[in-house]
Amino acid sequence: MDSTEDTVDSSAAVKKEVKKETDDMLPSELDHRTQLAIKLLFNSNMFEAQMTEMNLAIILAECCVDDHYLSSDIRKMPLGKLSKTQIAKGLSALVDIEEAVKNSSFETIANLTSRFYTLIPHAFGRMKPPVLQSLDVIRQKKDVMLTLSDIELTQSLQSADETEKKEKAENPIDKHYKSLKCDMKLVPHSSEEFKVISRYVAGTTQSGWKLADVWRLDRANEGHRFSVNDGLKERKLLWHGTNVAVVAAILNSGLRIMPHSGGLVGRGIYFASEHSKSSGYTCGHYGLFEGEKNIRFMFLVEVALGKSHEITASNSLLRAAPEGFNSIVARGRNEPDPKKNVTLELDGKKVVVPVGKPVPQTKFKDSGFIQSEYLIYNEHQARLRFLLKFTD
Repeated sequence: MDSTEDTVDSSAAVKKEVKKETDDMLPSELDHRTQLAIKLLFNSNMFEAQMTEMNLAIILAECCVDDHYLSSDIRKMPLGKLSKTQIAKGLSALVDIEEAVKNSSFETIANLTSRFYTLIPHAFGRMKPPVLQSLDVIRQKKDVMLTLSDIELTQSLQSADETEKKEKAENPIDKHYKSLKCDMKLVPHSSEEFKVISRYVAGTTQSGWKLADVWRLDRANEGHRFSVNDGLKERKLLWHGTNVAVVAAILNSGLRIMPHSGGLVGRGIYFASEHSKSSGYTCGHYGLFEGEKNIRFMFLVEVALGKSHEITASNSLLRAAPEGFNSIVARGRNEPDPKKNVTLELDGKKVVVPVGKPVPQTKFKDSGFIQSEYLIYNEHQARLRFLLKFTD
């Protein structure tokens, strides 16, 4: 692929902001709350802030010397323009480094690290670029690369929008919305769905976040794909937290198992039954945006768990549930009180919503997990159901 194509530009992650409506521009067909969400999900300042924040986090993690962090000027640490091809090569280089850390000499690790820095520019100032010897730091860098891939996808959606020319300009917010190919219906606060979701938040949260909006989602073709799970009886509505910069990419492409992804329970899609667990993986847009402070997004996903295999210790090598099982549950020492479970009927299927407050699980009191995590290893077992917006 030409390196000039599909770039992530840290100085202007999205080239054009939403323009003010004029006489020759059609008004938005979306409700006001949905307009605000779309504006943020495609906002260039948001993308730039998230990329800067990710870079800062990694630099700090790498520059720890004798328990002291070396200060760096974040404004001097741009990621520059990274093509989709470069990001893929960077991920591949990290995989090589990860293997070298386990099996090779320091010299080999240093050479591979140098190759990674060549592919993915870093700004260390006068500091000597650190050799990547920590598996935790390597995993953090993988997460950054995967996030950049999703940011690139969102930019490509906007680029496609900008190539369309019409006699009367379509509202840019509506163009962005249509590019998602995901129907978003604002859920009224007075509805039963909103009340159940509010209970779910209140019962399993440890934060002071305010639930501002909920959208019911219907991603193009996802319902048809999900129908292959009609024979699986056990279904739960579970949490999935993410970075605000990749929400648009998830709405467009769904939750995916990336080739270089991984975690304590292997390479799959991770969910939780507690808001407080998934909120730890949520990175928001901090500061004010259109009068709202510190905006974060989370997904509630219908997961077709089927028959679950239970574990109490981590296993990063997992790539599938054992034969005869459809999912894996890493059982935590605490779990929302099952006696308080409620159900929502979604497309004719009863889906369990564990709204109760967490209670100790005697059976799993010695588990290596504090809170339960739910894993699927087939993308078609997950269907996006709700997008939640939180503010302070």
